Amino acid sequence: MRRFLALLIILWAVAWGNGAAAKTTIRLGLVTIPGSAQNICAEKFKELLEARSDDYEVKIHHSASLGSETEILQQIQMNTVQMGIITDGPFDVFLPEVRVINYPFLFGSYRQVDEVLDGPVGQELLQRLEKVGFKGLAFSENGFRHLTNNKRPVHTVDDVSGLKIRVMESVLHKELWRMLGANPTPMGWPIYTELQQGTIDGQENPLSVIWTYKLSEVQKYLALTGHVYSAHIDVANLQWFEGLPGKDQDLIRQCMIEAARYQRAWNRDNEAAFLDGLKQAGMQVDEQPDLAAFRSKVANIRQLEIYQGPATRQLLQKFLEAAGQ
Repeated sequence: MRRFLALLIILWAVAWGNGAAAKTTIRLGLVTIPGSAQNICAEKFKELLEARSDDYEVKIHHSASLGSETEILQQIQMNTVQMGIITDGPFDVFLPEVRVINYPFLFGSYRQVDEVLDGPVGQELLQRLEKVGFKGLAFSENGFRHLTNNKRPVHTVDDVSGLKIRVMESVLHKELWRMLGANPTPMGWPIYTELQQGTIDGQENPLSVIWTYKLSEVQKYLALTGHVYSAHIDVANLQWFEGLPGKDQDLIRQCMIEAARYQRAWNRDNEAAFLDGLKQAGMQVDEQPDLAAFRSKVANIRQLEIYQGPATRQLLQKFLEAAGQ
């Protein structure tokens, strides 16, 4: 009898172990630290998917442990990483059309952002990512980007002249800040040490990033320029995704859409607190910089070579029309 019970226990253990081993691990890459915008989305996605399916577990690789956003995208293309929550800027190296989201002063409000990105043209952009091996699932967000620096207050665009500004590894962002008169320096994230050491004078990011990364410790001045809306594009390796059963594809996509909506609400609900916290930390904030001067300086950006490719030009026109411009 004892031998029989022992055998049953062994068989149960083996069966349980095989069931546990059968779970598919999804590696999800991002560069930010826990508590930041991208992580909020990643953790919600993990929570939703693992609660709704016993077949998957999500392993979040955060804090740039897999490299820069560009490097993570390369790993997703190779399927060594299955999914990522990546700032839209670095995508333009892979698919130039993505830069239409970052067209300066395209959006006037979060409501307009949602109407466009959740609408037909935003979904068309997600579909176009398939040309370069990504399955576009959803848009979460960083939010509207603002300028910080440690040299001087910035009120008008002339105050930007000569500032060495860190920008994303994006062709558009480099050209944008060159037009604004800065010395743009493409760099991966994070950049706290470079700001602290004075390697760069400043950077531009949404309030959540400036607050979460304690940039008030190494940046004195903040101007609420809102020059670009910054989305995350939440993607998967296309071949891996399409190889999944249809019901699993639907489940993963739905969980990411819900996670993205949750994260966007989190970001917007907390913006006032982020701004207040930065003020309390000692940053000098210009809440009403001369945006007309900034707009005027980049009015001809559409004529640059970066927007002349037929596919990019066509999609930009659709985005401009959807945004009422």
